[in-house]
Amino acid sequence: MTASASQGASSISSSSIKRDASEMNNMVTMTTRLDANATVRGRRRPPLSRRQRGNLSTLLSRRSPFSNETGSLAIGEFEPSAAPSVDGVARSSLRDARILVVGAGGLGCEILKDLAMCDGIFVDIVVMDLDTIDVTNLNRQFLFRSKDVGDSKAAVAAKFINQRCPWMNVVPYHGKIQDKDASFYRQFKVVISGLDNVEARSITSENPIPTLLLPNRWLNGMINNLVEFDDDGDPLPETIIPLIDGGTEGFSGQSRLILPRITSCFECSLDAFAPSAAVPLCTIAETPRIPEHCIAYAYVLQWPREFPDRKLDADSSGDMKWVYERALERAEKFGIGGVTYMLTLGVVKNIIPAVASTNAIVSAVCVNEAMKALSFCSQSLNTYMMYMGSEGIYSHTFVYEQKQNCPVCTTTTHHMSVSSIMTLNSLLQQLCDGEFRLKAPSVTSSMKTLYMRKPVALEKVTRVNLDKPLKDLMTSGEELVVTDPVFPDTSLRLVVKFTDVDE
Repeated sequence: MTASASQGASSISSSSIKRDASEMNNMVTMTTRLDANATVRGRRRPPLSRRQRGNLSTLLSRRSPFSNETGSLAIGEFEPSAAPSVDGVARSSLRDARILVVGAGGLGCEILKDLAMCDGIFVDIVVMDLDTIDVTNLNRQFLFRSKDVGDSKAAVAAKFINQRCPWMNVVPYHGKIQDKDASFYRQFKVVISGLDNVEARSITSENPIPTLLLPNRWLNGMINNLVEFDDDGDPLPETIIPLIDGGTEGFSGQSRLILPRITSCFECSLDAFAPSAAVPLCTIAETPRIPEHCIAYAYVLQWPREFPDRKLDADSSGDMKWVYERALERAEKFGIGGVTYMLTLGVVKNIIPAVASTNAIVSAVCVNEAMKALSFCSQSLNTYMMYMGSEGIYSHTFVYEQKQNCPVCTTTTHHMSVSSIMTLNSLLQQLCDGEFRLKAPSVTSSMKTLYMRKPVALEKVTRVNLDKPLKDLMTSGEELVVTDPVFPDTSLRLVVKFTDVDE
């Protein structure tokens, strides 16, 4: 480049810079004027400090036209605190609220993080989870690291939060939620559930994978059973523990607020969860149609034949590679596409698709509802929020109506009409397959125990009744009491009437 050309380029560049700077100054001036015109009743609006904008105590210290009592689901009157200080009344009153988080998976980790980031308002947390950390968890459960594989999810999550956020006191519990009794759950002010809400795949009817809905139903039953009533039959407010339930699958998610004995409960919406159909072994062995059938064949049938003395280790890359390769061979034989290593992991481990951003959105809604349920600072969700990320940034809410004959949140006695020659076993199967979707029912009449699954000795004695017709065990119109693992400390009252007997 010549000297003159260089000078010309420099002149052009300088001219462009000056023009850009002039335009920028004009934009800044215009913005300043617009900001100066932002007034409230003719006066300049005072700017909020960063502390005022980002402090939840500010929200709890001011009256609001959108407080809880103004909403369609009014559960309490908002009383703002006198001052929004760090150790103010608003914060200290919520600091005493003990919160239970059920589940420390993808959604549970996000819930714990959101609680910790609530400006130190929530500090007393108990987290429960039965599972240990798997390698596949690391891509979406951000509180875990490679070194944590094999350790308790609850313990590692609690340790991480406590170390990163020293103002928190997160106590872990590694075990089943069914191991705790009513006195344990009664200590909490709110329960947030981050359990899976999707039925697990049943690969075979002989060896079904345990259902994922059972813990949700059990927890829902327990929280509803804690409600006490006054002499007029109205629930006592101090015994109502809000249950906030969240669930995600892929780009879809949901959050709901359950006020026991007031709103609909989890059992009321059971029809929304389609039961998983078991895939019979004959289909897997003879007429596979989808890639999942090929994968099931490899680990349900081929693995035991090839390695009769060794159980398949789903955490072993070698074992999973073997299953994947055998499934791929079978898929090619039957002209079935779609078998991948990740799908193999998903089928064997029953991994439900998870997207980190969906977990973040749903967990934020859950914690937001916990804040409102404890402080009444804003209108509560009434009662169900659906998020559909695959359709865009879209969500909607609706009222999930209470089921009038719900066996958990109502005291309705249920009625069934059956043939007198129906066996007791057929009746129990109908209770499992029908609207109640029970798992392992036991039943007693007003006169005797018809069938009891536990203890083992009693099950052995009553087993003979399973093949007897109902007419030999009870009378038409008699009330039966049915218990099941999905109903903790409660029972289903069932009046059975015979259709072929004149009364």
